[in-house]
Amino acid sequence: MKNQEIKLKNNNHNYSIIIGENALGILPQKIKSLCPKTKKIALIIDRNVPKKYKNELKRKLKNYNLLFLYIKANEKNKSINVVNYYLNILLSKNFNRSDLIIAIGGGITGDVVGFISSIFKRGINFINIPTTLLAQADSSIGGKTGVNSEYGKNLIGSFYQPKLVISDISFINSLPKKEMICGYAEILKHSIIKDKKFFIWLKKYSRLIFERKTKELIYAIKKSCEIKIFYVSQDINEKGLRMILNFGHTFAHAIEVKNNYSKNITHGEAVLSGIILATKLSVAKKVCLPKILDQIKNIYKNNNLDYTYKNYSQTSSINKLIPFLKNDKKNDDSKINFILLKNIGKTALPNKSKISLKNLKKTIKTISQY
Repeated sequence: MKNQEIKLKNNNHNYSIIIGENALGILPQKIKSLCPKTKKIALIIDRNVPKKYKNELKRKLKNYNLLFLYIKANEKNKSINVVNYYLNILLSKNFNRSDLIIAIGGGITGDVVGFISSIFKRGINFINIPTTLLAQADSSIGGKTGVNSEYGKNLIGSFYQPKLVISDISFINSLPKKEMICGYAEILKHSIIKDKKFFIWLKKYSRLIFERKTKELIYAIKKSCEIKIFYVSQDINEKGLRMILNFGHTFAHAIEVKNNYSKNITHGEAVLSGIILATKLSVAKKVCLPKILDQIKNIYKNNNLDYTYKNYSQTSSINKLIPFLKNDKKNDDSKINFILLKNIGKTALPNKSKISLKNLKKTIKTISQY
């Protein structure tokens, strides 16, 4: 199947997202055209990426001075200390702004390496090669970079656009099921917030995504990217419309922080929990009909994903998330800034669903009834 190309265009930044099987083959010619002055390339690779890809990149980029660096990609390593470690290496190797950094890994790798690229000498060329379904369908798009703090997730960061994103779906064949669920969570979220037809398609073909069928994977990734680009291109710095992409994430980030970024709960599983909780909140606030919640729950049930929200079906378990909701980065006052759902394909506008802690505690008693 031919590579699919999507172009993200806005006033300041234009770049391509290339999606396909064996899409890595296009990398050398793209570097030559996008970064013509590059002599040195630092490749920062997630340790989980199979070794054969390092060897392949070594062959393809043999005309450059290559520096291979490795990262153990987990939420605890998504820190300012880890960023400083790689900055010192790059400085010691005399990299300059016309050189290039390439991230090869999942969303954590892309976030950390993108942040490094944004602050190294105030900005060095950056290419992202996402290797997980989550990164290919979501986190590699939009230019959000950053690291975690003890106060919450992604609270230190910047907006920095790559020169190019290459999503080679051959990487996905090596992923465990939990990683597939991570990516699927964001794909499903995108359909819920923007595209009812895509939601209906997912009801029919989700099984084939989990079976890693090439045609369905490429379609789902491309569709997901297009939806994200719709929001990003209108609001590059996340001050308005782009906040809709955080549907389900207010609860999800609270779940992750509360569990100290445990491997037992992946980001995608937290997002799936958060989507259900945000939809229940939407029903409780009479923004959304109960039948919409049932439609979403049916997709979970048909794909054996309902386990993700069962731990948050009681008032007591939801109440325990409240202290961690307060530090969500969308909040700009003492209230919690939720994105609520109106219907499949449509949310309430950002900043229109702020809820005080007192009101939220009352509403949670209602949420647990659904």
